[in-house]
Amino acid sequence: MQIQFSAQDILVSLPVLILCGWGMIILLFDLVAKPQHYTALGLAGLLGLAAAMIAVIALWRQQASGFGGTQSVVQDGMALFLSAIGITATALTVMSSMDYMRSRRIERGEYYALLLFSTAGMVLMASGADLIVVFLGLELLSIPLYVLAGFAHPQLESEEAALKYFLLGAFASGFLVFGIALVYGATGTTSLAAISHTQYPARNTLLLVGAGLILVGLGFKVAAVPFHMWTPDVYEGAPTPVTGFMSVVVKLAGFAALMRVFLYALPELYVDWGAIVAVLSALTMIVGNVTAIVQTNLKRMLAYSSIAHAGYLLMGMAAGSALGAAGMLFYLAAYTFTNIGAFALLAALTEDASKTEDQSFGRYAGLMRRQPWAAVAMVIFMFSLTGIPPTAGFFAKYYVFAAALGSRLVWLVAIGVLTSLVSAFYYLRVVVVMTMQEPEQDWPALRPLYGWTLAIAALVTLLLGIAPGSWLSVVEAGMQLLAK
Repeated sequence: MQIQFSAQDILVSLPVLILCGWGMIILLFDLVAKPQHYTALGLAGLLGLAAAMIAVIALWRQQASGFGGTQSVVQDGMALFLSAIGITATALTVMSSMDYMRSRRIERGEYYALLLFSTAGMVLMASGADLIVVFLGLELLSIPLYVLAGFAHPQLESEEAALKYFLLGAFASGFLVFGIALVYGATGTTSLAAISHTQYPARNTLLLVGAGLILVGLGFKVAAVPFHMWTPDVYEGAPTPVTGFMSVVVKLAGFAALMRVFLYALPELYVDWGAIVAVLSALTMIVGNVTAIVQTNLKRMLAYSSIAHAGYLLMGMAAGSALGAAGMLFYLAAYTFTNIGAFALLAALTEDASKTEDQSFGRYAGLMRRQPWAAVAMVIFMFSLTGIPPTAGFFAKYYVFAAALGSRLVWLVAIGVLTSLVSAFYYLRVVVVMTMQEPEQDWPALRPLYGWTLAIAALVTLLLGIAPGSWLSVVEAGMQLLAK
């Protein structure tokens, strides 16, 4: 059988093709590049990300689907919005990585190619309208991350992080594949659009088990309890810019897949999966926030924070409504810029060639006096993660709480509010250390790329909180997701 691709197929796949193609070009240049040229490879990565963003913008007004009648890849409002956020997050990661990699003498140019490949996987998952495409996107996202997590070789913590992430990630992928197989057995198709229109018995056990296995596989990726055990060790051991990248891009991809599978393809089973997701949301918020309190390492604290925020995002999914989907999209945007900025500051303040990073709270004592602009940015990020106005985090939580209330999940909202109060303790603890304690050391001036990364992340975090109404496209994308 001869396979033919139309211009429409290439068009809807253009962002992924650009990212993968540019990544391969960087690999070719890396074969002849010398260590002093690795900064140029980073700039080449930024150029490739800019080209992918242009493709996303060009597709913005088009609701296109590709690959014949299967419509395996779609470029709708949700896919394009998440792709734009993910590409921007990768660009900020590249900016914060260029000085970090050079200062710590990690002289491997393929680093930037792996970032582009992983971003391509995220974009493919966001636009995947077929379970097979979702799985392919997940593998394209994950395999480069397994390598990136161990990029601080020969640091033992980094090698341990890579091995743990690889083993547990492969295990989770197995759950996803089995789930896809069972869903196919129950419906006769892997197309999400076809599944949403399939007539099946009210208690289709095969479909329910398949959906449950898919939830387990994707729950691992978004670090939902009880599939979160890998997160603290991997976040702590991976290079700091990689940790920031992992914390946001994986969540963008994972929740995009969860929304497409459960909110779009399986809304008729909401009675069955809605209660399970609500319980997972509550457990994730409680475990993430309570465990973060006792952490003395800032990277581990942000790891448990990442787990907690997965719980808030699951609250929007548990609502099972258009408002919940829109709230999740806004939350993902707010969380992306907030977390990328926080980890960029951590990378900037551990810029040395030592074998281990000192991420204890005491290291940041008196930062407001030594680096006031960096400290102000970190205060903005901590306020946003807590949910304090006028930052993006406040409206992000407001939207998912409102969606849950609209679905009469009052008990879940109560847990969300209480755990948010708990989170204020450990987030504001960082602010207190930076602003009220005497400095224990001095830091050199921030390099320009770190400064630009912090400035962009802090500015967007504030703009999302000050003028959330200007992001109405997020709500529209959420509505389109549930349109039948």
